[in-house]
Amino acid sequence: MTNDKLTWLRKNLFSTWYNSLLTVVCLVLIFWVVRGILTWATTQAQWTVIQVNLRLFLVGRFPQTLYWRTWIVLAIALTLGAITVGVFFSKQQLTRGIVLFAFIIGVLLIVLPLDFTSRLWLLLIAVLLFVGFWLGGKFTKVLTPWLSLLWLLSFPIILWLLGGGFGLQPVSTNLWNGLLLTLLMAAVSIVLSFPIGVLLALGRTSNLPVIRWFSILYIEIVRGVPLIGILFLAQVMLPLFLSVDVRLDRVLRAITGLVLFSAAYMAENVRGGLQSIPRGQIEAAKALGLNTALVVILIVLPQALRSVIPAIVGQFIGLFKDTSLLSLVGLVELTGIARSILAQPQFLGRYAEVYLFIGFIYWVFCYSMSLASRRLERQLSQ
Repeated sequence: MTNDKLTWLRKNLFSTWYNSLLTVVCLVLIFWVVRGILTWATTQAQWTVIQVNLRLFLVGRFPQTLYWRTWIVLAIALTLGAITVGVFFSKQQLTRGIVLFAFIIGVLLIVLPLDFTSRLWLLLIAVLLFVGFWLGGKFTKVLTPWLSLLWLLSFPIILWLLGGGFGLQPVSTNLWNGLLLTLLMAAVSIVLSFPIGVLLALGRTSNLPVIRWFSILYIEIVRGVPLIGILFLAQVMLPLFLSVDVRLDRVLRAITGLVLFSAAYMAENVRGGLQSIPRGQIEAAKALGLNTALVVILIVLPQALRSVIPAIVGQFIGLFKDTSLLSLVGLVELTGIARSILAQPQFLGRYAEVYLFIGFIYWVFCYSMSLASRRLERQLSQ
């Protein structure tokens, strides 16, 4: 241990007798808690419930003969994610990311109870990840303008692979369960709620009374209603207002509820960014001959969105976790599939193992979004 570290320890943890006592007490408590958790996890917990039901956790009742579709979807999403990471991260950070992904895939190959075909798919995805990292780091300037378009184009392809049609065997959305449904609902809701929220924020600051008051009423009404209420309206009440011949899919209705709810909160986050832009920049842009639309698109919005990146990503993380409420309206996402697994006679009472597992999954995705937002914020501030 270097002298700098020893100096830091003495200054921050052992500067006085009561700080030293508090440090020792905290270390003892941490050791006691960690030892108890490790003892429970290694000797008492029954992780068989995870091993036996792993497929249910991940893809639910999606037909096993069509698992190749979910593997292709995973390959598309992770490859685009790797390209994005390669574009926005430095070479040193990229190297650490490659090592981390290699370690994770190695652990998955060893730990997960996968058949031979699944292991081959996982190895193929590993190769695509490394190719994506390399492409993103090598052709950063070429790929940066096309990233958003690539992600947008991937959505209809993913929905086609999952839902079928146009030459593929159709798969009912009732069979989209588990983590598959959670990720799909969160991704689609995030993509749709963001532009709607931006438009509502612009509408609330508009000089046109009709647009401004419509935006204000929408935002305030939706923000005053709990999400579960909106989901209930979308699932139960909305069909009552439609004709008998019109039957909206349950997943589509749930997405509608999530988008409408998230867009109202997104609008307030973006409005905070819009109010932070100095009035002088807008007047200077108009003096240069730019019309109002160009001023908003080229001057105001980029700066406003950059200033509220933490709030926007926080909203995305909240939306991702809010998908757990879908189980209350009949959709079997990750939390819903956990409840159905706990209802199996051989796994009654295995609450700790199941909820720790799904909690870890939620944490991985939420922390990944938080990490990406911090990196994006640093990248845009340079």
